[in-house]
Amino acid sequence: MEESREIAADQTPSPPTETMASVSITEPTSSNPSDSSSGMSVEEKFRIVRSVGEECIQEDELMNLLSKKPEPICYDGFEPSGRMHIAQGVMKIISVNKLTSAGCKVKIWIADWFAQLNNKMGGDLKKIRTIGEYMIEIWKAVGLDMQGDKVEFLWSSDEINGRAHEYWPLVMDIARRNKLPRILRCVQIMGRSEQDELTAAQIFYPCMQCADIFFLKADICQLGMDQRKVNVLAREYCDDIKRKNKPIILSHHMLPGLQQGQEKMSKSDPSSSIFMEDEEAEVNLKIKKAYCPPTEVAGNPCLEYLKYIVFPWFHEFKVERSANNGGEKIYKSFEELVAEYESGSLHPADLKPALSKAINTILQPVRNHFKNDPHAKELLKRVKGYKVSR
Repeated sequence: MEESREIAADQTPSPPTETMASVSITEPTSSNPSDSSSGMSVEEKFRIVRSVGEECIQEDELMNLLSKKPEPICYDGFEPSGRMHIAQGVMKIISVNKLTSAGCKVKIWIADWFAQLNNKMGGDLKKIRTIGEYMIEIWKAVGLDMQGDKVEFLWSSDEINGRAHEYWPLVMDIARRNKLPRILRCVQIMGRSEQDELTAAQIFYPCMQCADIFFLKADICQLGMDQRKVNVLAREYCDDIKRKNKPIILSHHMLPGLQQGQEKMSKSDPSSSIFMEDEEAEVNLKIKKAYCPPTEVAGNPCLEYLKYIVFPWFHEFKVERSANNGGEKIYKSFEELVAEYESGSLHPADLKPALSKAINTILQPVRNHFKNDPHAKELLKRVKGYKVSR
């Protein structure tokens, strides 16, 4: 249902209501073909921003936005719910740094109230807040570009309390305009299904996440593919209120777990995930045990790690082998590596140690930070002591 509505032409816009006036996306302010501060063409900006998403709704809207607005606002967010794995850590750094390099401003929504609604950490807001602080420490340690005001961390509880008169009328309007079955189709964003026994809080959650997009004045929703349904809901809401400027959806790839058939990493299953502060030996063991059948590319998590983490980070991949096994080789592209892997020229026994080495290189600054910084060290100790609740 949402797909058919999604591709419909924009309706003629009408003036926003009094409630909506304060949360409308700012109209583009510039039509220059390139940004004077970066000297980057609109086409180059589009290429960089578009590369962040596995899916973009819609590309023509993205090009128009980048041509008219020098600093588009991108909304990203996370629910503090336990230790951070490399999909949340490294992939987010890669994506956010790409967006800021193209002139975007990124608002990272620390969804503490949402974690409480979803009963994470048993609904203990103090624990949830501690996890949020731990996550920020990781992103800064691993290389999030924090220069200037390009990236802003916002705690949902603080922001909503500070502008409650804007937020709650918007949530109520979204809830009023949608039937319960439509909201239930969005519960995937919480890691739930429509068949689960949901609390009233978990039904309310999608209405609030939809409202966040407008509350933050986001031009682009930069979230995972598992969040696309609520982002589409936001575009449908624009149709309902006859608003022309819809948020653009840029959905990134979901990194799988390390074992066969795990479509998504799970914090509750440590063997499926590499955590950002894992020790070198732990990373080596997890990669060694990872599913990686010879010559098979589809459903191979080790190759996914290479495609979405190693190549974007290093722009190459070095495999060290004995002369009898083909000798050392540096792959300059993922496509080149896949061709050799499919042919059998590159074996898992050579790929896995090289993958472990690359990941450990990325994670070492995080380990150093949590060992040497007293505040970070204490945060990690507390987070490791928490029991993850679904």
